[in-house]
Amino acid sequence: MQLYRMIVLLVCLLCVPLPLIAATAEPAMPASSHVKTLVLGSGCFWGAEKGYEALPGVIDAVSGYADGRNIKPLYKEITRSEHRFDPDNFAEVVEIKYNTGVLSTEALLRHFFEHHDPTQKDRQGNDEGTQYRSIILFTDEAQHEAALRLRDRYQKLLTAAGYGTIVTAIKPLVKFYPAEDYHQDYLARHPNGYCPNHATGVTFRQVTVAPVDNSALQTGRQIVVLEAAHCPFCEKFKQDVTSQYRGSIPLTFRMASQLDGLELKTPTWATPTVYLIEDGEEVFGHQGYMTPAEFYKALGYFKPGDSEAH
Repeated sequence: MQLYRMIVLLVCLLCVPLPLIAATAEPAMPASSHVKTLVLGSGCFWGAEKGYEALPGVIDAVSGYADGRNIKPLYKEITRSEHRFDPDNFAEVVEIKYNTGVLSTEALLRHFFEHHDPTQKDRQGNDEGTQYRSIILFTDEAQHEAALRLRDRYQKLLTAAGYGTIVTAIKPLVKFYPAEDYHQDYLARHPNGYCPNHATGVTFRQVTVAPVDNSALQTGRQIVVLEAAHCPFCEKFKQDVTSQYRGSIPLTFRMASQLDGLELKTPTWATPTVYLIEDGEEVFGHQGYMTPAEFYKALGYFKPGDSEAH
């Protein structure tokens, strides 16, 4: 009988789990991940996607739509005339997956702010509509805090350069919808495709623009062209128009932070902007590129009875 009890006890010990050992074992730890996702909108997504893909540390950049309601996330829908200025319209955005061990969130956001004009509401240059709004859609609180911090820093730099208030929306990402296949890597497949860079030229490592004396611009008739760094339309205007100009009215180039002492009506957020000024006060302003014909037609009204030489 004693032997029987010992055999039963041994069998039970072999069959019963060892809870004490299991309780003291270290729990499995998930692997650390340095990959994050941030969704950014800065106007036309073709050029933005190409810019992000060129950044070391970016794993993937996908054009798409986000932050919309009651509208289908399709290009043909968001560009319909009745939706262009609908606040519920989707924004053109790029979903960026990046390795924070190579590219920090701060560096990615610096690129975002420096490569468009965040003071333009529901537009970038000639692209108008709510789908072109400036927006940051974060996926964690660290990204949220970084976005607020860099926005405030960039605002100070923009203000010093003569720009207005940043209108970039900063919100949590709800859902991202990839755009149609023909939008992906568009500029890689169409190198001459349209998608201009509307960067202000203001950078976080800002080079101080030397103050200028505008006293000469406050007397008589003057032509002032507002330009900015990294402005392709400014370069085109110089090449097509101002490099050929031989008129008698003085022509001067200025940055947005170099307009002190002039009474201007036309906003300074677009470049190039051409101002025709008389005694320091604007009498004509034109935002954006002007053809030679448009430029000389304006000069004809500015100086009646005296044609300007081409």
